[in-house]
Amino acid sequence: STMFLVGLSGGIASGKSTVVAVLRELGCAVIDADVIARQVVQPHSKAHQQILQHFGTEILLENGEINREALGNIVFSQPEKRRLLNSITHPEILKEMLKQVLKYFVLGYHYVILDIPLLFETRGLTRFMKYTVLVYCDPPTQLARLMKRNGLGVAEAEARISSQLPLEEKRKWATHVIDNCGDRESTRRQVLRLHAHLEDSLHFLWARLAVGTAVAGLGGLVFLLIRHFIS
Repeated sequence: STMFLVGLSGGIASGKSTVVAVLRELGCAVIDADVIARQVVQPHSKAHQQILQHFGTEILLENGEINREALGNIVFSQPEKRRLLNSITHPEILKEMLKQVLKYFVLGYHYVILDIPLLFETRGLTRFMKYTVLVYCDPPTQLARLMKRNGLGVAEAEARISSQLPLEEKRKWATHVIDNCGDRESTRRQVLRLHAHLEDSLHFLWARLAVGTAVAGLGGLVFLLIRHFIS
């Protein structure tokens, strides 16, 4: 068996969810880091407790879950708080992603797409990807989409966009770019071409590592991998 990893990213309001929807329609294995990020901060989790220690109970909803909008407002405006939050959540997110990668390997998938919003900002994970895919749109389109989607003013929308690397910068690092400036059909055609290319690729990446995980037991190897990821 062979399997490799594909890192998928974009920018806020660049249209990555549209691309992911098409990939799922095609039956691709997609691991959504943002979904996992919500799961690992559920009440009574390790990350949930650490976030409350550093950010206080003011960020809680009535049901005890973290108010992502309130927390987002804090970290978007304070880079040191954003780094602190990442140091709490990233190890837990990586642990769950590794478990899911192993699952798809056992199921015999050819490749796994890791949907990671800040893939190019963190940089640490890109070295494990055979390919990296950027969902791109031009800056005016990105700003307009974000303002419409989130009901934001210009200044607030620009502040959120500036908290990430510019899409033009990310283009330099991506092995594949999907231009999402046009209509959905244009984007879909690009995703279909990308899928065909990935299906034709026979590059080997994590098979031996995944087999070792299955044989030796997930726990110890996951611990070593996480240490390697965040070192």
